[in-house]
Amino acid sequence: MRRILLALFFALAMSFPLFAATIQVAPFECDVTLPLGQPVYSSFKPLEEIEHPLLAKGVVLDDGMTRCVLCSVDYCELCNGAFEAFRNAIAKAAGVDPKFVAVHTVHQHTAPITSLGELLLLRKAPKPPKMMDPEVVTDSAAKVGRAVKKACGSFVECDKVGFGKAKVDRVASIRRLKSKDGKPLTRWSSCTDPKLIAMPEGPIDPFIKTITFAKGDKPIARLHYYATHPQSFYGDPRASYDVPGIAREATEKKDGAMQIYFTGCSGNVTMGKYNNRTKEARTALAKRLAEGMEAAIAATKWQAAGKIDWHVVQWKMVPRTDGSNSREKSLATLNNASAKPIDRWEAALEIDFLDRIDRPVDITAMKIGKIMVLNLPGESFIEY
Repeated sequence: MRRILLALFFALAMSFPLFAATIQVAPFECDVTLPLGQPVYSSFKPLEEIEHPLLAKGVVLDDGMTRCVLCSVDYCELCNGAFEAFRNAIAKAAGVDPKFVAVHTVHQHTAPITSLGELLLLRKAPKPPKMMDPEVVTDSAAKVGRAVKKACGSFVECDKVGFGKAKVDRVASIRRLKSKDGKPLTRWSSCTDPKLIAMPEGPIDPFIKTITFAKGDKPIARLHYYATHPQSFYGDPRASYDVPGIAREATEKKDGAMQIYFTGCSGNVTMGKYNNRTKEARTALAKRLAEGMEAAIAATKWQAAGKIDWHVVQWKMVPRTDGSNSREKSLATLNNASAKPIDRWEAALEIDFLDRIDRPVDITAMKIGKIMVLNLPGESFIEY
């Protein structure tokens, strides 16, 4: 699996059913910050500062017939074996088959991007560049597993599930733009070019969508879905959960229930129009995202908790072979001690991906009443 599982959220207008049922909910959280000195994306410099702890947050859901897990991690990417290490640890702890576990990364660029096979390939390469220790990945996966196991010892009864959505003001914008003569332009996650800033937001999904699990009037956990690249800054040796994490934790402190954030289909969506890479811009972005969360919570409509439908479709990807996309060329780059560290890392990641290409990717979906969540692999984008 080349990339992470992203979450794409769909919801329909709901009416309260005539029957009552319950779902057991077990929220969990743990710190998966990598140790100081470990190279961190996107600078690949040894980590010097932990501005915010990187957290894994999620819920175990059980309706008596089906048990499933949704987990969101403050990592940039969990690829191939790293993804499988997290999913398998969670599945074992929850007592389910891995196909009932959806692991997502928020995709901050101030957090690890890793694949176990890639790290092992780099270790064996001539004069390897500095990279994360594979043990950091397996240790973090084990931590999440322990958090899930502990949570499963104290399920909370949920008798209603809610859905709300609200517009988010001045956060997301399109990354790929066109000039008046049709030439492609790029508005990255941070932007200081007045001409690019002045261009329209573009076709984004402006809504944040929120699922709430509650018992009576008391919320147990809330799942927020919003489509944008999450980074406001990147390229220095600092760990941070950035804009989504700041908004998420502020909302949790105010609301009392655990808040879990999922990045929606945002392969072509960033915060570049509204982010000039300053602290003031990040603070304003996080404030507006938190306001969107609160508005979605306020707009919640309820349905009785009911049966969990979990669906899995297996999908095999076909790798590109044009241009530089070949195992031979990637292997040559990996073994070239003079190549840039980022190029060798990407080459190792590509080889690791190709080595597992015959294994299908699980596409999963969860449905509760009229609420559906579809989990897609990679940095997906839907032209909204």
